[in-house]
Amino acid sequence: MSIVERVRATVEPLLANQSLTVYDVEHSGSTVRILIEGPNGVDLDEIAHMTRLISVALDEADPIPGKYTLEVSSPGLERPLRTPDHFRGAVGEVVTLKLVPTAEARRIKGTLADVDDLGVTVDGHRVAYDDIDKARTVFEWGPAPRPGKQAANKKAKARTS
Repeated sequence: MSIVERVRATVEPLLANQSLTVYDVEHSGSTVRILIEGPNGVDLDEIAHMTRLISVALDEADPIPGKYTLEVSSPGLERPLRTPDHFRGAVGEVVTLKLVPTAEARRIKGTLADVDDLGVTVDGHRVAYDDIDKARTVFEWGPAPRPGKQAANKKAKARTS
């Protein structure tokens, strides 16, 4: 069993008791990052409380050899997409995919339309999971400017400069 699997097995029951779930567990170098979520998100107080509980549980279970830094966080607005379940939860959202160097395109940004066990479809592009290097949801800040409005604002700024 990998470190990630051992950490997940230790933490999941603890979070379930608090009506929270593990979104993801990452182990990179000496850092263990646990992303948690709840039905209505998680706030800073919940993250602080769960960090203390998780830290004690990991100290007792000792699933990680040596020293490590524990990070507990929410997945955030622009959440990473690493598993088929992550992608399934993001259907209908705007996503960005960074593809492996051998893929025909390098990056794809668009609406995640479909997900199955083999890959995803983003704006008509079918991409296998093996071709995805990194993926995340994209948070859109407010409505897009009306067509022509952005160009008019640039012209007005240029005249006043």
